[in-house]
Amino acid sequence: MSGERLGPGRAGPGSAGGEGSNKNLRSRQVKLVLLGDQGVGKSSIALRFVRGEFQEHHEATIGAAFLTQTIKAGEHTVKLDIWDTAGQERYHSLAPMYYRGAAAAIVVYDVNNANTFNRALAWVKELRQQNAGSVLIVLAGNKADLASEHRAVNIDDARAFAEDNGLIFAEVSAKTGMAVNEVFMTIAHKLVRRAEEGGVSDGRPRVRLNEDGEGGGSGCKC
Repeated sequence: MSGERLGPGRAGPGSAGGEGSNKNLRSRQVKLVLLGDQGVGKSSIALRFVRGEFQEHHEATIGAAFLTQTIKAGEHTVKLDIWDTAGQERYHSLAPMYYRGAAAAIVVYDVNNANTFNRALAWVKELRQQNAGSVLIVLAGNKADLASEHRAVNIDDARAFAEDNGLIFAEVSAKTGMAVNEVFMTIAHKLVRRAEEGGVSDGRPRVRLNEDGEGGGSGCKC
């Protein structure tokens, strides 16, 4: 596993992924961006996937952080270039620089905060407008480990929105690891399938999770 911050000599946010990555993913890089409000756990999701770690107290991302992870999707090797963007409103104007040319995006909200869900829906709309529907979008509700006591976003409402808009849907927990790896793996497999089909989406891709989250990270039903 590898994870890193953007440093001198590393390619900028618009240089990896893009349309070229969707055409042949056998051993190609794919650009993936995480979007969402501050505090929803974007960085925690990325770190859980890349390093298998969870930090209880994580400093707010400034601008964006860059991590990479290479995974196998069938016979394909997919290197994910992951851009973890800042959630503060003052950095919103920088977001297009990071999601431009992305093959996939994970839009994150906190299942215990309805305002973050509404903001996530706005991110989905913006992505669709700016990327002409070509980007594969995951709607991910994080902090599911707290939902039994603090849930503010109904899972059926979130799933219905995702299904109506052709999104992948998942509830995850960066803290416990529930369904985090499955989300990234599903993205890789969907992009490989698109490449094999000549870049055409397979319709309305979805990830469905067990309601009770039993089985830890094995809750995905793809």
